[in-house]
Amino acid sequence: MSVAATETVGLSPDVARADECDAAGRHTEAINHLVAGVKQGDIEAYTRLGKRLLVGDRAPLLPNDGAKFLEDASARGGGEAAALLSVLFGVGARQQIDLRAALASLVLAAERGWLPAREQLRILAGAPAGTGVGGDPQQDDWRQLAARVDLKMWQTAPPATDLSTEPLIRSYPGFVSGPVCRWLIDKARGRLSRALVYEALIKEVTVHHTRTNSAAMFSMLETDLVCVLTQARMAACLSVPFRHFEAMTVLHYDEGEQITEHFDFVDPNVPDYEREVAQRGQRIVTFLVYLNDDYAAGETDFPRLGVSHKGHSGEGLFFVNALRDSSADVRTLHAGRPPVSGEKWIVSQFVRNRPMF
Repeated sequence: MSVAATETVGLSPDVARADECDAAGRHTEAINHLVAGVKQGDIEAYTRLGKRLLVGDRAPLLPNDGAKFLEDASARGGGEAAALLSVLFGVGARQQIDLRAALASLVLAAERGWLPAREQLRILAGAPAGTGVGGDPQQDDWRQLAARVDLKMWQTAPPATDLSTEPLIRSYPGFVSGPVCRWLIDKARGRLSRALVYEALIKEVTVHHTRTNSAAMFSMLETDLVCVLTQARMAACLSVPFRHFEAMTVLHYDEGEQITEHFDFVDPNVPDYEREVAQRGQRIVTFLVYLNDDYAAGETDFPRLGVSHKGHSGEGLFFVNALRDSSADVRTLHAGRPPVSGEKWIVSQFVRNRPMF
C-alpha cells in the first residue's frame, strides 16, 4: 500500500480520537490527541498537527512549529508532508526561496505515492496525464521526470504586449500551458463559494449585489508547487518580490455572473486608510491569468481607458492600480463583465508594495 493510502486509511487510535473531538467541537482535546500520536511516532499525527499550527486552524497560529512538525513527518517518510514542504521551500517560508529544494521535495512526495505530487510533476514536465516517463504509471522515474521541469522558465517573463501604457496594462499571451490552466480549475472546482466584498465601514467581508460570481482562495495548505511557480512567473513579470503577494484566488463566473465596476487599490476614502496601508501596504498591481476561453462575452473592462479585453486560455495580464507614490489611480476602474454563455475561470492575484508574510 502506498504512503498516500496509509496516511488517510487505517488511522491510529490517537488520530481517530482527534477526529471525534473535532467533530464535537473539542478542538483543544483534538490537539492533545495529535500530540499523543506524535509521541508514538505517527506520521499522520505529525502531518495533521503541523498543518493546524502552520495556519492556526482550530489551533494557535505557530507557523514555525507547524513547519517543524511537517519536516519531521517528511523525514519519517510522509508523502503529504513532503508535498507541503515543497510549498514552504517555494515561497521561502522557512528560509530563502529555493525552487530546486521545492522540486526535490515534490519528487519525494511522488516517490512515496502522494498522487497530487505525481500529477504536478507530470504537468510541470509537460508529460501526458496519467502516464509515466516510459508510459507505464507503475514504473515512473520521478527524478527523471523532474529533470524535465524548466525552473528557469518559471522565473522568466514571457513575451508581452501592452494594452495601455498609462496606466500600464500588459498582456502575456503565453503565460502558462493548457495543463496548468486545467489543474488550477480542478483545484478550485468543488471549493467555490460566493465571492465577498470588503465593507470598509464595518470592517467585514460580506455578500454584495455588485459581485455575484464565486471564488476559491488558496491558503498555504491549499496551494501547491504549480500555484507557487505560477506566482513565481508573475513575480518575474513584475520584478516584485514574491513575499508581496496575497493568497492566490481563482474566480468563477457562471452565465450572467459578474463583478461590477470597482477598484482594487486600498480606497483612500475609507476609515483607517493610513493604518491599513502602513500595516499591509497598498495594492499596487492586480495580475490575472485566464484559464479558459470557451465562453461568450465576459470581458475584463476598463471603461475610463477604453480597454475591453477577452483573454485567451493561458494568457496572463496585469494592470497597475497605483501611481508612482503608491496613491490610488482612479483610471483603473474596471469590471469583470458577465459571460452570456458558458463559464469563465480566471486567477486573480493582488500584489502589495510591502511584504505580506
